[in-house]
Amino acid sequence: MRRISVALLLCCALLAGGTACSNSPDREAGAGSANSTSTPEREKYNRAKFVANAGLAAGAAYQWLLKPYRAGNFQKGAKGRTFTLIKAGVAGAFAYNRLKAAQKNAKGDPVLTKALAPVTGGIESLKGMSSKFRKGSATEADVKQYEDVLNNIKGAGKEAGLNVVNRVPTTSQLNGG
Repeated sequence: MRRISVALLLCCALLAGGTACSNSPDREAGAGSANSTSTPEREKYNRAKFVANAGLAAGAAYQWLLKPYRAGNFQKGAKGRTFTLIKAGVAGAFAYNRLKAAQKNAKGDPVLTKALAPVTGGIESLKGMSSKFRKGSATEADVKQYEDVLNNIKGAGKEAGLNVVNRVPTTSQLNGG
């Protein structure tokens, strides 16, 4: 019973986080001071947001996709497989959402935009990947693809002089708070 409630909590957290992270005009207009920010300050802000979003995506993917897959927790008969698959689906959707946000942040910085250009297609290729993990149909090639995209994002950040490190999201971050 506890596992079911935790799984439901994670699903609700993802839905709430996705809604809270939407790019609605109300959210963007609420900042007010964004128009008064100078270009160097805006670039610095976008770079910081890129590092945070890319780090959260990498941390969630590593913690709930890559590590459990390599431990064999996705195989039929594995203890806790259903719960692991649910967490993987939620983590995959969260990671994709944060990678798209990092991609948007990179557009505010010319160096990041140039460094991230080759990775854009890789991010798009992850769009339906969370459902593969949730259904348990992910293969080693899918895991490798996810890992390659994350490493390429980190490499693009490094090329722009940024250090992107894995950051496992907290519950409040999953809730968008």
